[in-house]
Amino acid sequence: MGRASKRQEAEEEAAPEPEATPERSYHELVENVNTIAQPLASRKLTRKLYKCIKKASKVKQIRRGVKEVQKFINKGEKGITVLAGDTLPIDVYCHIPIMCEDRNLPYVYIPSKTDLGAAAGSKRPTCVILFKAHEEYQEAYDECLEEVEALPLPL
Repeated sequence: MGRASKRQEAEEEAAPEPEATPERSYHELVENVNTIAQPLASRKLTRKLYKCIKKASKVKQIRRGVKEVQKFINKGEKGITVLAGDTLPIDVYCHIPIMCEDRNLPYVYIPSKTDLGAAAGSKRPTCVILFKAHEEYQEAYDECLEEVEALPLPL
């Protein structure tokens, strides 16, 4: 056995086995939200958005990540922008809501970037997603759009 294999064995013995992380409740997630996360989706709306995002990712009607979302907002693409409220530092994506307001795009914050990434079919957390309407999930999209537009915008 060489040095590398002994080192690997020592690391394996020292590292505890990964346990399944318990799913945190909506209220626990809301405690970690940034100060700029307004309007924040309710628990019910958050679930609807996750379902709609899953459907959108299946038919490739989704834009994920700050650079990509910013690019398509500038190009004039329409849809609902969903931002993760627990993203730090805030400077990474604080310009996105302003861009949405300038172009009359609805946007909403949800509490967890990990859950947002999972809903988009990614293993990595995602802080911004823009998803577009499609005939396969038009009813769910319209319902989400109506609720997001009804939320009060920050002053």
